[in-house]
Amino acid sequence: MKAYLNDGLVRLAEARVSIFDHGFLYGDGVYETMRVYDGVVFMLEEHLKRLSHSAAMILLDLPKTVDGLKSAIYDTLDANGFRDAYLRLAVTRGEGPIGLDPALCKRPTLVIYCDKLKPPPLSFKEQGMKLAIVNTKRNCKEALDPQIKSLNFLNNILAKAESLRAGADEGLMLNMEGHVAEGTTSNIFFVHGGALCTPASECGILKGITRDVVISIAGRLHMKLAEGKFTASQLLDASEAFVTSSIIEIMPVGKIGDARFKPGEVTKALMAEYAKEVQAYVKETKESGPSIWGAS
Repeated sequence: MKAYLNDGLVRLAEARVSIFDHGFLYGDGVYETMRVYDGVVFMLEEHLKRLSHSAAMILLDLPKTVDGLKSAIYDTLDANGFRDAYLRLAVTRGEGPIGLDPALCKRPTLVIYCDKLKPPPLSFKEQGMKLAIVNTKRNCKEALDPQIKSLNFLNNILAKAESLRAGADEGLMLNMEGHVAEGTTSNIFFVHGGALCTPASECGILKGITRDVVISIAGRLHMKLAEGKFTASQLLDASEAFVTSSIIEIMPVGKIGDARFKPGEVTKALMAEYAKEVQAYVKETKESGPSIWGAS
């Protein structure tokens, strides 16, 4: 296997960054996780747009243009021969002396890694995931803007560890005001009062790429959508719920604490339309490129 490091491909066993890299020292960097379908990176433009936005918010200059990043991504996929894959792109502040001053680092570090996609258990789609509302609160948005998809992930790690101790598959965080925010690696949707509900961005969430696709699909299906501030009680009173991310797509929720749910008609309809969205995107991309698999 190979990874892309800074200027080109290297064997995975030889892919190393310095102990003085500020991504390692301070979590100073940004990243994106993407899903690859039949050699096509789904919503690549949107992921790179969010990466650029995250980098700008921390005053980090990306080491390549958007087109340069696209080429590096497809070079990495091509080198590994993956058709269906998980892909992660990270940019750190780079190597520099100890200290917090960003100017200490003269050149960002770029890492692109991919691996074969490991699908979630079939039981997740059939019965739903188990969620736990954790005590770990989502970082205050006034302290660290959630729209920065940062390598500093300790908040989510602590929430994930707490959810695992509770026997859950995913942890669901509330914000400092007690409103539902998001999962450790996912956005949350639920059906309540005849509307498809999801926390608004002001609740301290990262606006997920998959979340945006779901909202777009819901609009096309003429579903009533409510983006707002919701309590845990409202969530637990929902008729159905699901979580979203690039890797798990749309995944039904079967249990939150003691509350139980079944994959409902809204969830099933959105899952079906999401699959069509992916198929259409892959087809269009293969017809216009770039794709390492061409138009076959």
